[in-house]
Order: sequence, then C-alpha cells, then structure tokens
Amino acid sequence: MNTKTMEQMKQLRLHGMLRAFGTSLSPESMDYTNDELVAYLVQSEWDDRHNRKIERLTKAARFRYGAVMEAIDYGPGRNIDRNRIQRYASCGFIRKGENMLITGSTGVGKSYLASAIGHQACSMGHRTMYFNTAKLFTLLKTSKADGSYLKFIGKLEKQDLLILDDFGLKPLDNINRHSLMEIIEDRHGKRSTIIASQLPVEAWHDVIGEKTIADAILDRLVHSAHRVDIKGESMRKKIKNKR
Repeated sequence: MNTKTMEQMKQLRLHGMLRAFGTSLSPESMDYTNDELVAYLVQSEWDDRHNRKIERLTKAARFRYGAVMEAIDYGPGRNIDRNRIQRYASCGFIRKGENMLITGSTGVGKSYLASAIGHQACSMGHRTMYFNTAKLFTLLKTSKADGSYLKFIGKLEKQDLLILDDFGLKPLDNINRHSLMEIIEDRHGKRSTIIASQLPVEAWHDVIGEKTIADAILDRLVHSAHRVDIKGESMRKKIKNKR
C-alpha cells in the first residue's frame, strides 16, 4: 500500500510530500500521530513548491550578480543606512509600486545593491527582471524588427520589479527614448522599477533628451522614489587591493 501511495504522489507531482513520506517510513523516523504526519507532509510539500518557485523566479530574473542582502557593505563613508536598506528588504516598496534610484561613481556597489534587493524580491515571490540598460534597448530594437515588441513590452509591464542597471552611459536616441517612455508609463503607479546609474539624477534629463519626453519620464520615475546615493571608493579596487 505504501508503494502505491508513493507512486500516486509521484504521478500527482507531490515531490516534497513524496520525499517526506519516504523519510517517515524509515526505522529512524520519529513516531507521528495522524495529525502530526499530515502536517509534516503538507509542510514538506509547501516548502518544496516555495523553494522551486524561488528558483524559477531567480533564474528568470537573470541577475548579473549572485548578491545577497547580508553581504552589503555598510562601511563608514559609503552613505548606506543599514536601517533603510533593511526596510527595503521587506519589499514593501514593491507592493506599493514605488521606484528606487541608486546612484554613485563607478564600482561603489550600485549593481550589487540593486541585485541584492532583486534576489530578496524573488525570495518573497515577486516576479523580477534585471537588465543592463544598453542591452535592453538592443533587445527592444531587435523585437521591433522581428515583430515581438508588443509581447516583450507586455512581459516587462507584468514584472513586479524591473531593474535597469548602468543607465545613462550614453544619450538615448529617439527610438530608445520612446521605448523607455512606454516602459515607464506602463509601470507607473503599478509596478516598481530600480534604476542604477553613475550619473546623478539631475543629469538624467540631458541623457534622455527631448525636453517634453524627458520631463514626462522623470516625473513618473523620480516623484516619491526612494533614493540611495552611494559614496566612497570603488569596491572593485578595494577588493583587488586586499587580494
């Protein structure tokens, strides 16, 4: 009967429950009451599905770094407030559809911080995607050429958190400017966007170009956004010197 039960669990894809049930049959297993056994099996299945969901979300996000919140450097002079970052780790700003702007010079840890928050979002069940901004614009142009643009834009709109890294490395052309406007407009007030840039927010207007569109984009992005301006020396240089 146990063999038949386990085969049925397998066919129903109750993988966590199947492993837990197999463990419960071993001689070393503790003696469960009926209600304890049911609770153990259900909890095991829930944990298994939750972990597999996190794995799917993290893989789909395509992060540049395997960053974690616990490894963020709060050293003196970096202008990173531990309490603020820990509040961001609760992902409340994502549930509210609020944006975050992370600025700082090259190598100070902007991408790492954005990725760490992204990983945290995945662990809490939020759909997340990470892009280098220049590569995203290349993908958008390619999608226009092959007819998949609307599908791609629709996918971006559905993400609970969209991370645009290395924003502003070069001025936007007309096509990229309108694509960015469409992305930000679709997500405004509904989904969260994190933008990481070497440039201060005050310089983004010139990068976007065309005053009317730049005003519209920045009004939707910057208004009520959480802002983190990281200071200090390059973390890459610091790590290299330690080595």
